[in-house]
Amino acid sequence: MAARDYGQYCAITRALELVGERWSLLIVRDLLVGPRRYGELAAGLPRIPSNILAARLKELQAAGVIRRVPHSRVIVYELTPYGRELEPVVLSLGAWGFKALGDPREEQVITPDSMTMALRTAFRPQVAATLPATAYAARVGSAGLLVRVDGPALEVTRGDGPADLAFAAGPAIHRVISGDLTPDRAIATGVVEVLHGPGDLLGRFATTFHLAA
Repeated sequence: MAARDYGQYCAITRALELVGERWSLLIVRDLLVGPRRYGELAAGLPRIPSNILAARLKELQAAGVIRRVPHSRVIVYELTPYGRELEPVVLSLGAWGFKALGDPREEQVITPDSMTMALRTAFRPQVAATLPATAYAARVGSAGLLVRVDGPALEVTRGDGPADLAFAAGPAIHRVISGDLTPDRAIATGVVEVLHGPGDLLGRFATTFHLAA
């Protein structure tokens, strides 16, 4: 039973009853990256009260969106096939929300899973298919990601590894992705710090990952 009943017989209404409660879609967002333990979900959503997280997980399980499964001697949460059907919805919602993102507030953070989904949202496979395969080591706030682009294929994983370009940035990296700030200007103003590799590869990154604000 959904926590909220709108009293309407409508598919959009039903979808909102299933995943429209606060925090629900952010849980789905993080599980689209991969299965997560309860503690990992809590760490990725630092402002969610523990009782609300438990309630949302229970509701999403009852709706058939997620399930609990054993994994390496621990219990993790993962999306069901029905839940994974939300991926294009979440990506489209991210692209729509990007237009109203504005400048980051001081207290706002970027998590590894939120950055991973932001990159999936901004990825342009048709453009990437025309460019050489490239690996980026991106540290955005506390999120350290290895981003591999090979033709139209994108792979984003946590951690470090061999990369053609390693860079660090804050939430203002969205200005590069939106085209509001050129890669050269981003480096010159300190929005992006090149840690390793030729800085001109940031232009390739901005071409590969682009969302108009």
